Amino acid sequence: MNVPQTITTALADRPVTGAVCLEAGAGFGNMTAGLLAAGASRVYTVTNNSKHANAVYERINRDEAERTAVLEADLCSLPIVTDSVEIITAHGLFNVLEPASLESVTTELTRVAAPGCHLIIDDYTPPPDDAAVRELFALENAATELATGRPALTFYPEAILRRLFIGYGWEFDREQILLEPVPWTASHIEAHTSATLSMSSRLPNELGECLTTEVECIATVIGEESAGKMYSVALQLPA
Repeated sequence: MNVPQTITTALADRPVTGAVCLEAGAGFGNMTAGLLAAGASRVYTVTNNSKHANAVYERINRDEAERTAVLEADLCSLPIVTDSVEIITAHGLFNVLEPASLESVTTELTRVAAPGCHLIIDDYTPPPDDAAVRELFALENAATELATGRPALTFYPEAILRRLFIGYGWEFDREQILLEPVPWTASHIEAHTSATLSMSSRLPNELGECLTTEVECIATVIGEESAGKMYSVALQLPA
């Protein structure tokens, strides 16, 4: 399986070989691929999105499938035994978690972590004020919050998430930059534009049409852009 360089870098200094691992928030399985390639004995891949779950199944081969359990579940209520996981990864997870859910997710990740467990959080800093993608993300948040009552994206600085987990007994290990600047490609812009348009279509006509016009204009202007940083922070529970 093709493993992105950001994944390889984030895992390079962690004892993955032979470990029981959890990918919290699977996405399309990039981190699951990285954990399997690094020799994990077992990977629990958790997502509440059936499309993402199917993508992980399609990505892994027969040998890897024997070491992988794809769980469609809520991260606030994990179907995993307490104190059983040795490596936990959250790759691009926290930017799609609203602040109100942080406590529940942190509690559950800490519950399933075995003594000495390693936690790797890879995520994005808030986009710079002068970045065009910042306006696109703001429109996505506006449309999503108006349609659902919750934001689509929240970009947490590394220090916020580090202090959050330290408050739950984790100890800070290291921090590194994975990408600087972050390449927001045309496919990324298209995906965020599509998400915003979908939410805008659920709003009253005049408001929805206004947001639709604005996001389509901004997406055209952006095309693609490199801006901001992606970081990796590692913590560990005391053994």
